[in-house]
Parts: sequence; C-alpha cells; structure tokens
Amino acid sequence: MKANADKCHFICSSNDNSSLIVENKMIQSSACEKLLGVKFDLKLTFNSHIDEICKKAGCKINALSRIAPFMNFQKKRLLVNAFFISQFQYCQLIWMCHNRTHNNKINRLHERCLRLIYNDKKATFEELLEKDNSVSIHQNNLKVLAVEMYKILHNLSPSIVSDIFPLKPQNRYNLRNNSEFLVPNVKSVNNGFESLRYLGPKLWEKIPSNFKALDSLDKFKTALKSWKPDICKCRLCKIYLNNIGYIEN
Repeated sequence: MKANADKCHFICSSNDNSSLIVENKMIQSSACEKLLGVKFDLKLTFNSHIDEICKKAGCKINALSRIAPFMNFQKKRLLVNAFFISQFQYCQLIWMCHNRTHNNKINRLHERCLRLIYNDKKATFEELLEKDNSVSIHQNNLKVLAVEMYKILHNLSPSIVSDIFPLKPQNRYNLRNNSEFLVPNVKSVNNGFESLRYLGPKLWEKIPSNFKALDSLDKFKTALKSWKPDICKCRLCKIYLNNIGYIEN
C-alpha cells in the first residue's frame, strides 16, 4: 500500500521534536494522537484520554442533575449506567493503569452520580457503593482484566492478547493452581509494576479458587459480580498518606 502523507501521524516516545519523511513530506512528532477512539501520548500516561472521558462524563452528570428530580429511582440508576458508567468501559485495559490524581477525579464523578441516584448528601463514597451494591470504576476494570485472564487460560482470547500473559508450560492445564501465569521480574513502577503483564498474573492469584475452576466464561462472569477486588497490589489500591507515601493495606 502507498502511504498517504496527509493521513500519517507520528509519536516518538523519547523525543517530541523528532520528525520523519513520508512521500517527500515532513511529519513532525506530536505529543498526543487519537487512535481508534483512544488518545495515546508519548509517555503512555493516557492523561489526555482520561481528561476527555471525564469531561464527557461530567457533562452528562450535569444534564442528569437537571432532570433527576423528576425521575424515579429505577430510571435514574438506568441512566447512570447507560450514560456515565459506559464512558469508562471502552478499551479500559489500555488506560486503566493511570495515576491517583485521575483515579480520584473519576471517583468524584462516580460519587456525584450515586448521590443523584440515592439523594444522599452525607454518606461517603464507599458507603454509597455499598448501598448501590457496586464497585468503583477501577475495581470494575480489574474485573475486566480477570475475565481476560480467564479467557487466555481457556484459549478464548486472540493470540495477540495471549502473548502478553505467557503461561507456565508445566501448569498449562492445571486450572486449580494459583501460578498458571508467568510473573515477570520487575524492580520499580517504571519497570513494570503498573503494567498489565505484571498486574494480570498477580490479580489472578487473588481470585478465589472455586471461581477459577468454573467451566464456562458465563459462569465465571456471573461469579465475579459478587467479588470485590479490594486486595489488588497496584498503586491505585494501596493506601497513600501525605508526606509518607504508599503503605500496604
């Protein structure tokens, strides 16, 4: 295929002042570009993408707040799931390992939605989630990752995804073992603690054995609805204290 220079975009992870030549036309490196609905920045922080979906979600909450007094509980809850929660369910495995600032921003938006549904201005975010029998956006993303791990283990996922999470050869068919996946050696956040390749196998170890032994994907998804992934070791799940840092929960 012949390259169309007018449709080519270029991101360089090491230098945002780089350029390349396509069909005698110079293309300058950009700091952020959208690909299939996801904004990729040169540092792969996904800050721009999360800012955009938070802005869209905020606009929908504002619209919902204007009509909420005229709606019953069921309709408000349905609209929140359709117009707010859905904003964070597109390609979440790509951007889910973001920073705490954006996670707090998402949680504040989610909290606003729950207050609209239950007309409760006093309860904490955690109390509202318990009342709603739901989990935070990040915890829901962890459930999606758990489903993906199950699919890989049962050969239900495409090879391009399975290659990210290699299986231990000797345990390939031992579905009751907690160590089916190879866990990469990492030394710091920048070297892999916040990568899916590391988080996936570590999360799989925390899933109850009776869930992992289920013989169908539908049964596994149903079982996960009652599971709260609050034992994840990722940065967003750890307790953070000012002037101290992260502590184990």
